[in-house]
Amino acid sequence: MFAARSQNAASRLIGALLAVAAILPGSAAEVEILRSTGGLAADVVGVFREPIGCHRTPDGSYLVFDRAGHTVYRVPASGAEVTEIVRIGSETGRIISPSAFVLAGERFIVADSPQRRERVQIFRRDGTLLAGFSLAERATPRITNGRLALGGVGSIQWTGQAILMNQPETGGLMTEFTVRGHPYRTIGRLRDTGHEDDRDLHLALNSGLPLVDPTGGYYFVFHAGVPVFRKYDHEGRLLFERHIEGRELDATIQSLPTSWPRRTDESGHEVPLVPPTVRTAQVDPTGKLWISLSVPYTYVYDRDGDKLRTIQFRGAGLITPNSLSFESQNELLVTPGCYRFSI
Repeated sequence: MFAARSQNAASRLIGALLAVAAILPGSAAEVEILRSTGGLAADVVGVFREPIGCHRTPDGSYLVFDRAGHTVYRVPASGAEVTEIVRIGSETGRIISPSAFVLAGERFIVADSPQRRERVQIFRRDGTLLAGFSLAERATPRITNGRLALGGVGSIQWTGQAILMNQPETGGLMTEFTVRGHPYRTIGRLRDTGHEDDRDLHLALNSGLPLVDPTGGYYFVFHAGVPVFRKYDHEGRLLFERHIEGRELDATIQSLPTSWPRRTDESGHEVPLVPPTVRTAQVDPTGKLWISLSVPYTYVYDRDGDKLRTIQFRGAGLITPNSLSFESQNELLVTPGCYRFSI
């Protein structure tokens, strides 16, 4: 009888522990569903071809980066009209084949690639050009997203003093440039890929998202291959590396190839076809890292690299984010769709 009571007590304890685990934030058993609380109207969003950046400015207006449209739009808080403030073109002050966009205080920065030459331009919020520079490297396609081959600068950040980009050709993960285009610091060594003898593939597997932590230091999230992120301090020293893991990502990781198919680019050069495992990432004002995967889930990590939350975003339907922009520590803008969420 005593044994039976002990077994029943043990069973109840195990059941209670499983119940607690199921409701703990960030546990594998829980996926939080966040539903949109606002954003741009559907008829406004319908103007854009492929919005991959949506930022709110202090006056309440929106800046929308439309990659496929080669355009930056301004939308007033009322949503009454959509204005092209930077238009398509290879000339200075216009953009062609753009790849990255970031709001930088009273300015915004766009990376594009006229004639497949990487270029960075800095604009006032009204679209007036302030400065720009070109990079030595050609915009080689590295990451494929469906039928789209993405080349050039895949992500760009403003540190408050410098422009931070992923340029693995320099031998490091992150490079800081002055606003005049002078590289002056490289952070983070390239990871070992097992494909060092295939330069294009090795660089593709070292492509990723350099991110400024507003509480100090930097993150780097690898775009493709085995999903990993690293944290560096403000002097560029590696603090830790974490594998991005979860049952939502298991099938993707298990299906990673050991050899990669190739395609011929416009210049006749064969390049590897490398799909992303991570679509986008951003750091919120409190230093938490948000990583949106190639499947429609977003993981949130604390400053020590421990996973806190697993999230799905829902607007008109299920959203697989291609950009995240924090309006505050409590509000987030997500594209496609330019939806607002309370977090």
